[in-house]
Amino acid sequence: MKRIATLIIYTLITLSVYAQKTPIDRVEPAFWWIGMKNPGLQLLIHGENISQQTVSLTYPGVTLQEITKAESPNYLFLTLSIGTEAKAGKVPLVFKNGKKTFTYSYELKIRSTASNRIQGFTASDVLYLIMPDRFANGNPTNDNVKGMLEGLERDKPFGRHGGDLKGISDHLDYIKDLGITAIWLNPVQENDQYKQSYHGYAITDFYKIDRRFGTNDEYVAFVEKSHSMGMKVIMDLVHNHSGIGHWWMKDLPFKDWIHQYTAKWPDYRSNFRLNVTSDPYASEADRSKMNDGWFDDHMPDLNQKNKFMAAYLIQNSLWWIEYAGIDGIRMDTYPYPDKDFMASWCKTILEEYPKFNIVGEVWMESIPTTAYWVANSPTKDAYHSTLPSATDFPFFFTVAKALTEPGSWDTGLTRLYNLLSQDFVYANPSGNVIFLDNHDTNRFFYDVQKDLNKYKMGMAFMLTTRGIPQLYYGTELLMDRSGASHADVRLDFPGGWPDDKVNAFTKEGRTVEQDEAINYIKTLASWRKTKSVIHTGKLMQFIPEDNIYIYFRYNDAETVMVVMNGNTSAKKLSTERFAERTNGFKMAKNALTSQKITDLSVIDIPAQTTLILELEK
Repeated sequence: MKRIATLIIYTLITLSVYAQKTPIDRVEPAFWWIGMKNPGLQLLIHGENISQQTVSLTYPGVTLQEITKAESPNYLFLTLSIGTEAKAGKVPLVFKNGKKTFTYSYELKIRSTASNRIQGFTASDVLYLIMPDRFANGNPTNDNVKGMLEGLERDKPFGRHGGDLKGISDHLDYIKDLGITAIWLNPVQENDQYKQSYHGYAITDFYKIDRRFGTNDEYVAFVEKSHSMGMKVIMDLVHNHSGIGHWWMKDLPFKDWIHQYTAKWPDYRSNFRLNVTSDPYASEADRSKMNDGWFDDHMPDLNQKNKFMAAYLIQNSLWWIEYAGIDGIRMDTYPYPDKDFMASWCKTILEEYPKFNIVGEVWMESIPTTAYWVANSPTKDAYHSTLPSATDFPFFFTVAKALTEPGSWDTGLTRLYNLLSQDFVYANPSGNVIFLDNHDTNRFFYDVQKDLNKYKMGMAFMLTTRGIPQLYYGTELLMDRSGASHADVRLDFPGGWPDDKVNAFTKEGRTVEQDEAINYIKTLASWRKTKSVIHTGKLMQFIPEDNIYIYFRYNDAETVMVVMNGNTSAKKLSTERFAERTNGFKMAKNALTSQKITDLSVIDIPAQTTLILELEK
């Protein structure tokens, strides 16, 4: 009986100890891994008056190198070093305040060795951009989440419509069938904002998937399913700003955690003049306004010059890569944060994951100012970028113009020639992500005046020229709105909701014209998948004449001739001037129709058509 009584008393005491609430309400990152190349780890600890605690740990291979108190008493920043001899397990962080102590168990995990994760993306891929809230609603039970500010408002253009990770996962067969090899989702991290949270770019928790999209586990499952189907996943991240509803906005660790202002809005808004960063004559006032001004009144500008913020953002990226096995990152608003930090961030990521790839959003119409942000491009100042890839906005701004105006010395298809003729400013132009539209721009079909022939020509150019092509969801359905209102180019994918009257995921739910567009993309993208000559081959172009543009993709094994006729009438093309690339070839096969051309000396080109010809001896 005494033994039983003693056991009961011990159990009650133990339960009482565990029932005591520790002062910690948040640890970020929540866990880490052994075997990382960089042994350093910064832990953000948040809790009421946590700075009053001293911290110690005893764990083989792990040392506590530094404890930093923030300006707020509710933070501690711990700097750990995880040696090569450390084993996976729970690291006991012992907190002590006077005679009171408690232990927080911090988990170190084993890294995955799966071969189909963290693969990177290259010019061999075709990216498919999806706005998750507008693609498909696979789980209506998460449309309204208790405690979150916005719920389902599908009748409102800027409201949440209910699309989620399950909806995307349920339609991976459709995406793969298009010829897609990589999926880029607009941000899926928590955006618990009071308005317009659907787009994802005002993050309120950098470590948590928005519950209206799903859970962290569901995101990992989505990545793994995509990988199992031969498709990669690119995560959209934001380092320039957070959402005003981010948990830390109620209790900043340091005053300079964000850029703060006493002026009234919009006096502290960014001037959005990206070129001031590379401008050798720019004023410091203009540079500061661009980099440190807020993107919007509900998007506080993060200060990457605060070393703890910098470490936080770098580790968040590393955490998502290792945790979810993503294959790439698309970094939003790349030129807006501190440029030296961004170079350091890229360098750190690529040192840890050499096969990984990162594309930065560089929304600039100028080719030199775009190239400024890409690694190894020539710059006049001392800045050395480490960014492997940039969004090619000069490409975007050029293609629709080239297809919708008469040809001349510098208009029509000559624009495409002139665009590529300036590739000398890029160290690796094939690394650029090229696109015809995205979630912030006019729909491409709108820009080409809803002309299906011009649309096909643009698709053919994008999928055969240099670069990493990106298709925006709905573009294959000929969505045709102006980007003057963002909501108009972020419409719901028809058929993604159970009560939709039209289901464009099926042939029966598409118009004849939509089906023609989809089949064109399928055929071209599927052909492209196995064509290393398009992925890594050389490019030679010839000056357009009579608004007919010819370029070749070639390597030691193959030569592909692309012929673009921008005229409203059919043309006969004499190929004599292309002899340096056509010599030795007698025939050609149309890559899309398999039709043979037995005489290469003269080629018949239908009006407003692109021919993709595989040359044969």
